[in-house]
Amino acid sequence: MIKKNNFFTKDTNIKKRLNELTKIIHKHNILYHEKDNPEISDRDFDSLIKEYNEIEKNFPHLTKNKGPNKSIGIKISSKFKKYAHKKRMLSLSNAFSEKDLIDFIERIKKLQPEYDKKSKLFHSQKEVEGLYQNISDFASTNSLNIINLNKENPVPITSGKKKKNVAYFKIPVSYEISGNYLGYLKFRRALAKSNKVINFDREQITVVQGTGIKSVGTLSIVGLPDEYKK
Repeated sequence: MIKKNNFFTKDTNIKKRLNELTKIIHKHNILYHEKDNPEISDRDFDSLIKEYNEIEKNFPHLTKNKGPNKSIGIKISSKFKKYAHKKRMLSLSNAFSEKDLIDFIERIKKLQPEYDKKSKLFHSQKEVEGLYQNISDFASTNSLNIINLNKENPVPITSGKKKKNVAYFKIPVSYEISGNYLGYLKFRRALAKSNKVINFDREQITVVQGTGIKSVGTLSIVGLPDEYKK
């Protein structure tokens, strides 16, 4: 722990150490990212960053617009291949102890429900089942009859040059609904206002004498790889 009135007593000494850390960190950033030839362990590098951050926190007037924390990104070696992450990268923070790791997990648990709520994608089987419930509720509210509602096999949508990485799943849902035409329009409008992505891919409406209309079609939703199956 760095204290203002202990290890570093003068701004000149602090500034000297900051300059040393800046050069050392820059050197190892180049070795790690550009040359793919690190000389120190990740833990040792993280310790250098931690020391720099602690000084910067206590003496912000000495860093201003300079230093490793003011730089955005660094050139990456062409040796590295690009891959699409199957899971979201929620943090690049470091953990130096078991407690740090536990604290990080707890923070993610608190953030996840809010993220899922605002996301336009379907994140779990529970959310997919919630769509079925909404369809039933909207149909009932508008005096419609659901003759058939069936989730079909998910279609993986791939990305990357070799199309091996699954970016998301397109999940078709076939339906057959009958009732009043005006009620059906209100039903579609209610679904369109959903905060999740719902696409009407196919729709065929026929007039049924004496009862109104019958709509047969397919809508699709978007689910993240693996997650919507939970």
